[in-house]
Amino acid sequence: MTACSSIAYLDCFSGISGDMLLGALLHAGLEQDFLVSELRKLEGVDFQLSIRKTVQAGIGCRQIQVHSPSHQTFRHLPNILDLLKKSSLPETITAKAKQIFIHLANAEAKVHDIHRDKVHFHEVGAVDTIVDIVGALIGLRFFNIERIVCSPLPMGRGFVKCAHGTLPLPAPAVCELLGDTPVYGVDQSLELVTPTGAAIAVSLADDFGAIPPMQIQACGYGAGSQTLKDGQPNLLRLLIGTAATQTESHTVEIIETNLDDW
Repeated sequence: MTACSSIAYLDCFSGISGDMLLGALLHAGLEQDFLVSELRKLEGVDFQLSIRKTVQAGIGCRQIQVHSPSHQTFRHLPNILDLLKKSSLPETITAKAKQIFIHLANAEAKVHDIHRDKVHFHEVGAVDTIVDIVGALIGLRFFNIERIVCSPLPMGRGFVKCAHGTLPLPAPAVCELLGDTPVYGVDQSLELVTPTGAAIAVSLADDFGAIPPMQIQACGYGAGSQTLKDGQPNLLRLLIGTAATQTESHTVEIIETNLDDW
């Protein structure tokens, strides 16, 4: 096999959210001090990061919580884009973060039938979601990831309460975001894929499917905050490694002989 590029595989067997991906990156080796120092480049975002070592179904993982000492302000899309523009983060990170927030705004705008600049981001505008999205991008850049492949996404059922009221699962914004994306239903009455997680997946994944040919160099598990039925671990698994292409070997053997009196 011939190495070609760095690759990350998002194994979303229990869904995906921003905090689960950030936890998986930290578990895989993202340096906490580096992450925090880079996040501090977001001026006006007051946060504290809590990283907890925990175990689910016998698997060690990291669970992330973001706290804001100050009052969280609901933001519109232009406010968030301006915050990214004024930061001193690398342009590659701010450009991808902008793409993710635009995807979220477009989905919410379609669901609520309003212009995307009028969307109240509520949970999305909160400090924790901004830190989750930007932190995940910082982590992927830390590992020099060039390509991302994501597994098909599991869809829970039931209802979820949010700022807009009680919504059916999958959440309407998630359904809008995951158009043309492979999904499948599961017997879990919980929100497995959050709008933020869906936006991250569709914005960053180059492909959806099975684990691609790769040489695994690091593996991380990020824990969600919910308890799933039947003891299923609420984890996102992140595989990081070197993508590879299989080169075929063609060997031809020739056998020669002379036959007398044939």
